[in-house]
Parts: sequence; C-alpha cells; structure tokens
Amino acid sequence: MNIKRIVGDGAVETLYLAEVRGRGIETDREVTAVVSEIIEAVRTGGDKAVNAYTEKFDGKLPAYFEVPREAINDALTNADENYVNALLNAIENITDFHNRQKEQSFIVPMANGCILGQRTRGLARVGLYVPGGRAAYPSSVLMNAIPAKIAGVEEIVMVTPPLPDGTANPDILVAAALCGVDRVFLCGGAQAVGALAYGTETIPKCNKIVGPGNIYVTTAKKILFGSVDIDMVAGPSEILVIADGNADPSYLAADMLSQAEHDPLASAVLITDSEEVADKTVNELEKQLEKLSRKNIAEKSLENFGAVIIMPDIESCIALANDFAPEHLELQVENPLSYLGKIDNAGSVFLGAYTPEALGDYYAGPNHVLPTSGTAAFFSPLSVYAFTKRSSFIYYTKEALAEAKDDILTIAGKEGLDAHANSVSIRG
Repeated sequence: MNIKRIVGDGAVETLYLAEVRGRGIETDREVTAVVSEIIEAVRTGGDKAVNAYTEKFDGKLPAYFEVPREAINDALTNADENYVNALLNAIENITDFHNRQKEQSFIVPMANGCILGQRTRGLARVGLYVPGGRAAYPSSVLMNAIPAKIAGVEEIVMVTPPLPDGTANPDILVAAALCGVDRVFLCGGAQAVGALAYGTETIPKCNKIVGPGNIYVTTAKKILFGSVDIDMVAGPSEILVIADGNADPSYLAADMLSQAEHDPLASAVLITDSEEVADKTVNELEKQLEKLSRKNIAEKSLENFGAVIIMPDIESCIALANDFAPEHLELQVENPLSYLGKIDNAGSVFLGAYTPEALGDYYAGPNHVLPTSGTAAFFSPLSVYAFTKRSSFIYYTKEALAEAKDDILTIAGKEGLDAHANSVSIRG
C-alpha cells in the first residue's frame, strides 16, 4: 500500500486537500447525457419506461413492482432477532436526537392589531432512494425515514433495486417496516429517481427525494432539483482524523479504513503533530488492510485519496481541517471538547478515542447524511428541518396600513412599481 506522507509547509498540504475535495465534483458529460435521456423517457413513458430500464440494467423484471405489505411484514417476522433489536436501539437514539429538532409554528400579535406569524408543517410526500446492490445500507432507511416522520411527512415512498432473484433485500424491508415507510417499489437507478420526481401510473410524485446512490442516481437528483427538492448533491465519502501524540495508531488506522472501504473514490486523511503517530498509523493501515474483505477497494482509496499529513501543532491541524470542511471529522486528542469551539466546518464531529465514525453511521443519534466535498462550509446534515416547509402570514388592520402607507409608497416609487404603490393607496 502506498499512502501519501506529507510534511506541511503552509502550501503543499492545502494544495493536496484541495485536489481531494474536488475529486467528485465534476459529473461526466456522458453520464449526464445518459441520465437526461432516462429521465425524459420516464417522464413521458411512466411505468413502461421504468420497467424497461429495470429489465435492461437489472437483467429481468422483479417479482413485483410494488412490494406487498405482506412481504414487508414477513421480512420483519423472519428477521434475525439480534438484528431487529439492534435496529430498534438505533431507532430509539436517532428518534430522541431528531425529536429535539422539531420546529413550532408561531404567531405574533402586535399592539396595533396586526398579526404576523409563521406556519411550519411537514411535506406531503417524500421519496427515499435506498441502494440495493453492493451498497445496500439499511441504516440509510433509518437516517432518512425517521426525521421525515418526525417532521410530519404524510407519506414516505421508498424505491430500491431488486436482488438478482427479483425480490427486495430483506434487511432493507425490515428497516422500512420498523421506520414506518408507507410504500416500497422495486426499481433503482436514474429511472427510479425520475419516477419519484414526475410520478408514474403507479409510483406517486414526491415533493422531495433523499437517499444515497451511485453517480447515475446522484446526477439524476442534480438534474431534477428544481422540479423536486433533494437532500443534497453528495460526493464521495470522506473522513479526516486529527490526532495528537497520545492517540492510538491502531484506532486511527481502523477509523480511516472504515471510510476507505466504502468506495475507491472515498478519502481518509490523518493530520497529526506527531511523526511517530504518523509512521505507526501507516504500519497499522498495512496490517489491518490485509484482514478486510473489501481490501481492494480500501487500498485504492488510500493510495489515490488518502494521506498522512504532519503539521507543527494541533492548532495548525484544526486550521487545515476547517479549510477542508470534511464530511466526518474525528478529534482523537487530549481534551477534545476544548477544541470543539474551534471547529467551524465539518459535517459531524467525533470527539475522543472511543467515538469512532461508525458510531455515528449506525447508532448514536445524529444523522449520517452529511455534506461532502467541502460543502460542510455552507451545508448542514440532513435533519427534521429538511422535511418541513414554512409559510409566513400577515394580517393588517385599515389603521395599521394607513400608518405604513407613506413608507411603502416611497419604497415602491424608488423601484418604479406603480401598481405596487396603487395597491396600497387605493385602500385610502
């Protein structure tokens, strides 16, 4: 394994991380063309087009288009008890965390008789995309469906590619059953995203599409944004670990590999002020890599987009991390809470030696759908807020409007909008 070893000099490390950050930003033009064609076919052809692409890409049509409720219930009944209990414990934590994000509507009665306010409510229908192939992650169902339910979304529609035998992944069905997903359809790829955006004879049109997917799914979401809302345009996953001289190299390597095994485009970077920790972590990476079932994927990730960066001190490590704005940031340092206030840009922060990134992926409670590719500088994790919409409302009395009249006419005059002014002056 060949992972980059960089000694920071104020420039080389920044340049390298900028290259890593941009690795997944540009969508291939050929992919965009293919996805655009698929979306248009689904828009005009509905179920027929979805089925045609399913047969083309998955080999054959599934046993059923919409998964019957009995099949979902059977998956839950037949599931391994330990798996169900693990999901239930995770659901409890995720629910508790996201319940704290619920927003209330508000109303503000004014002394002059006017009333101002904001009404907050859940979206009518949300589409959840869940990968079903090599990257079948039941945890994604939890992280997307639970905040949607808490937000008051009326209906959650899930799409997931069929298995080779034409059925749904039972682990995903179990998660869907426990989270209250309303309907499940067996289709994947850009065609499934198009169906959720436009609706077909069978799949209902959704207000928002959430969930991870490959480059075709991501491109479809990007193209359709505006016709439908989306969670975010996600790039390849990433972890950045800050460690001091007291950090355990075996922990550091394990956490870097937990991200590298996702995808050859994933990035795992260690920033430390200790050359000894840097060298020992590289040795640990080589040792632990040999034991992984996804060794080839993790190795490519580390060689192409991994690095061990040595900086003068922890303060400079944090400054570099803020510039990179990572999806996952681990602080494996003494007194990590003392540094939390200095972290400006990160999707999720993991504090201390016993808070591995996998804890956040599955169990702790905060959402694991996080901004990537430096977008943590201006985007936030998926939350209950993402599944709500807000409307403001205004009530003015005749007297209050008369009091505001001159100011409104002045501003309207500056903008040259006579009809705006007239709509106020006509009322006396």
